[in-house]
Amino acid sequence: MFHKEGFKIIINTFLLCAAIALLAEYRIDHFWIQKSLQILSVVILVLVLQFFRNPKRVTPLNERYIISPVDGKVVIVEEVYEKEYFKDKRVQVSIFMSPLNVHVTRYAICGSVVFSKYHPGKYLVAWHPKSSVLNERTTVVVENKSVGQILYRQIAGAVARRIVNYAKVGDQAVQGADAGFIKFGSRVDLFLPIGMKINVQKDQIVKGGVDCIAEV
Repeated sequence: MFHKEGFKIIINTFLLCAAIALLAEYRIDHFWIQKSLQILSVVILVLVLQFFRNPKRVTPLNERYIISPVDGKVVIVEEVYEKEYFKDKRVQVSIFMSPLNVHVTRYAICGSVVFSKYHPGKYLVAWHPKSSVLNERTTVVVENKSVGQILYRQIAGAVARRIVNYAKVGDQAVQGADAGFIKFGSRVDLFLPIGMKINVQKDQIVKGGVDCIAEV
């Protein structure tokens, strides 16, 4: 299964790769150059297909759990001052996604979307200390009675050039459901209430819609 955000790119890539393969077959006489171009076209198509894959995940709903919104590697777990929305201290959990990860963003909790804002910006590498405040990004806050409010921020990276955010104020978020997509590598920051039990540590690999990041 592939994500809808990739349909146009997949079709265009398929047509381009098919054209390269056919041109190599009928226009290039040198055997190794011909086969190298054909293999390269197949590799490019496979990479694009794997990037836009959207595996089906079943998320057991639990209002006390914060589920990982994305696949990737935990790069930050620390107490910080969140200055855009909360303007107080929160626990930040940041997950870095390489181009090989699934890039679907999923809702970490059930609840109401109370804030959603897009910020244009730069394209620093996603692990840069200032990427969360300088890069293109979206900020979304979801609230429920058990957890209170949590904030997640989709952050573009050096390769990512488009963030897709489906969350709108007033929407009812369903834990594990599709909340957006970040094309070609990026990071997601979570800002959680102080005092929650954090179930992950730095350098841990997590799976979106499956692994419990924290709980009340």
